[in-house]
Amino acid sequence: MKVYGLNELRRMYLEFFESKDHLRLNSFSLVPQNDKSLLLINSGMAPLKPYFTGQEIPPRKRVTTCQKCIRTGDIENVGKTARHLTFFEMLGNFSFGDYFKKEAIAWSWEFLTEVVGLDADRLYPSIYFEDDEAFDIWTKDMGVAGDRITRFERDENGDCDNFWEHGAGPCGPCSEIYYDRGEKYGCGSPDCKVGCECDRFMEVWNNVFTQFESDGNGHYTELVQKNIDTGMGLERLAVVVQDVDTVYDVDTMKAIRDKVCEIAGVTYQTNEKNDVSIRLITDHIRSVTFMISDGIIPSNEGRGYVLRRLLRRAARHGKLLGINDKFLAQLCKTVIDESKDGYPELEDKKEYILKLLTIEEDNFNKTIDQGLSILADLEENLVKVGKNTLDGEDAFKLYDTYGFPLDLTKEILEEKGFFVDEEGFQKAMNVQRETARSAREVTNYMGADVTVYQSIDPAITSTFVGYDRLSHDSKVTVLTTESDIVEELVAGQTGTIIVDETPFYATMGGQLNDAGVIKTANATFVVEDVIKLQGGKVGHVGKMEEGIIKVNETVTLVVDEDRRNSTGKNHTATHLLQKALKMVLGNHVEQAGSYVSKDRLRFDFTHFSALTKEEIAKVEAIVNEQIEASIAIQTNVMTIEEAKKSGAMALFGEKYGDTVRVVSAGDFSRELCGGTHVGNTSTIAAFKIIAEQGVAAGVRRIEALTGKGVFEYYNHMEETLNEASRVAKTEPSMLSKRIETMQEEIKALQVENEKLKNKLAKDALGDVMNQVVEVKGVKVLATKVPDVDMNGLRNLGDQLKEKLGEGVIVLASAQDSDKVNLIAMATDGAMKQGAHAGNLIKAIAAIVGGGGGGRPNMAQAGGKNPAGIDEAIAKVTEVLEQQL
Repeated sequence: MKVYGLNELRRMYLEFFESKDHLRLNSFSLVPQNDKSLLLINSGMAPLKPYFTGQEIPPRKRVTTCQKCIRTGDIENVGKTARHLTFFEMLGNFSFGDYFKKEAIAWSWEFLTEVVGLDADRLYPSIYFEDDEAFDIWTKDMGVAGDRITRFERDENGDCDNFWEHGAGPCGPCSEIYYDRGEKYGCGSPDCKVGCECDRFMEVWNNVFTQFESDGNGHYTELVQKNIDTGMGLERLAVVVQDVDTVYDVDTMKAIRDKVCEIAGVTYQTNEKNDVSIRLITDHIRSVTFMISDGIIPSNEGRGYVLRRLLRRAARHGKLLGINDKFLAQLCKTVIDESKDGYPELEDKKEYILKLLTIEEDNFNKTIDQGLSILADLEENLVKVGKNTLDGEDAFKLYDTYGFPLDLTKEILEEKGFFVDEEGFQKAMNVQRETARSAREVTNYMGADVTVYQSIDPAITSTFVGYDRLSHDSKVTVLTTESDIVEELVAGQTGTIIVDETPFYATMGGQLNDAGVIKTANATFVVEDVIKLQGGKVGHVGKMEEGIIKVNETVTLVVDEDRRNSTGKNHTATHLLQKALKMVLGNHVEQAGSYVSKDRLRFDFTHFSALTKEEIAKVEAIVNEQIEASIAIQTNVMTIEEAKKSGAMALFGEKYGDTVRVVSAGDFSRELCGGTHVGNTSTIAAFKIIAEQGVAAGVRRIEALTGKGVFEYYNHMEETLNEASRVAKTEPSMLSKRIETMQEEIKALQVENEKLKNKLAKDALGDVMNQVVEVKGVKVLATKVPDVDMNGLRNLGDQLKEKLGEGVIVLASAQDSDKVNLIAMATDGAMKQGAHAGNLIKAIAAIVGGGGGGRPNMAQAGGKNPAGIDEAIAKVTEVLEQQL
């Protein structure tokens, strides 16, 4: 058998099914589109669910893909075993109501034996125990002996590996193909066979025959449209073809693994503990590289949290291998080199991926230092209270907030003779999981609430014709109320109208919808929202103002011209803005989201620090230069390859068809875009940035105005300036000088006020040195003073400390009827004898209904119960006696 590389196997598979009249689709983004049931794409069929459910019509009845997938269910086993991965590639061939079992089985056998060249005598099919149809195809059509076919039954819970089922929805039996890797991978048992838990028989193919509809309660009905869903792990196939031990030994994975070893200066398979870290880093760096290339950014929730967790686990295991410097970006280059053959977007986004990895690794290094400091404090506290076990909640906080996995906390503590309450840790973990689970909506197969729109015939579609017109006549194809498909809408009803052709732009790509009216001679429907529905349908949502509109009736659709034009100005401005940002900040800038309405624009982009005033001014000036240059906006429809060659910018993770629409502002800006725009940049008139801020790690946001919005903004600013000048009793041109003078006056008054407050506080306190007592040889002054704020107490404390020399000072003051201020100070000599101001304050603050703390030498607290001051003062000597 010839040995093929992983990239070759991917290409061979896709070309084989193209020869069987399958449409080859590029991998979908790891970010699910219109599917709330998944956080990340986890199988080859996941992005194709609308085709399986019949909600959308597929581009062809036969499709083949190699899909990027992420699964984190077994994340704790990654690295510990040689088989678990979080990122993998899933080869798939799919039939939507076309071919079925006979062809699927025949082609799987043909590809494995004739194209790849696997020994047929080492291949063993399996079937669902009731699937006699599949058994007959294997034995009679394919000539496989019946005793080589394994029938898998359901277990006591009704589950079966060979029956694919995911709650309610399409389901059906499977037929897998296993490859016998030989006795050296076996368990040695005489009963070792297909289905054994050992590594001898490896599943390389899984044909899923979706022929039933499940109601989720064990009831199945035969589907009219039967489908094929094939899944085959590319890395697994490479293991078999390359005759290597594990997925970590296949060519592309080995290259990454070897790079890890090179950076760390270690050798694989000489130390099992090191091997765990090497494998984990090899897997995780693939995951984070592909996730970032699809526009996912690190955050503390959702898929961003998955990314951050994987990234930080990899960074931590680098430290365990002895890598002290940043290394993830360096390692990522190997991932890109090994995978760009199948995923050229990795090379396109290389600069951005490397920059984000470097920044996040930097952040983690700072965070882990914080965590180590906090763990040291926890250790110190364990010693102080005489315990040897860290609370589970504390261990979980270290894990959840600072990225410290439990094993790291255990490892550090065990070196010093401490333990961790693992049961408490798990309890805290389960609380978090349950909270997250209960926050999820109960949804259908696609994770979205079922609406009336799911009942519309998937063959019905809409065509957008509004690029060059704002009014159009078209036929009504569907009418709905909020709950039903109806034949007519009458005055007073709210509902949705779907037509063959519409000039109304539906909300998508960050651009807000058009508004307007749909009318006939006797009826008017006010369009308030326009939504993109599954299968290319456009829904016009609104209210019947008068008359009746019926299905199949021809109506006139009229778009609000002012709203469309204003929105177009803002949309074209976002294109100019993106190019200006790249020019000023660098090519790592990518669009991370946008919001374009008639009133303003909002543009999110990838960048890693706040823009300076100079950078904002420069970006703004570049955009206004292009507006003043009066550049004609051109749109062209071309192939995706032609668009890329022309230098057109595409969106992160966006799925584009074979042909795309390219919007150009001369040679300045060129983007793939389906939105509406002005005909010339001069129409925008003016551009003004009004805000710049961070919205997530590595993502900044600019808000801006165009046209009339800019002039209204300046009018408002002028009114504000005039009003401020009136209040300051000066002219607008002199306002800044007047403010400077007023600030100087205020500063002088504040200094004078502080002096008076200090004098009053000192006078109110009187001579209190006669209240000094001694506790175990340490002088203590604890007293109260009326109506002094925290700053005043600190000043008094400093003065009294000078008089006292060495010792402890505690001052309390009531302000108003419900506020208490407390401070405690300890000199160096007092601290050497055990005094701790922070712990002292903590002990007495509760008496005045508050809390606080601080350092050993100085601490403060607030409270709400002035009546408790005397008791708190009295308790000082008792607490101090325990400390000394």
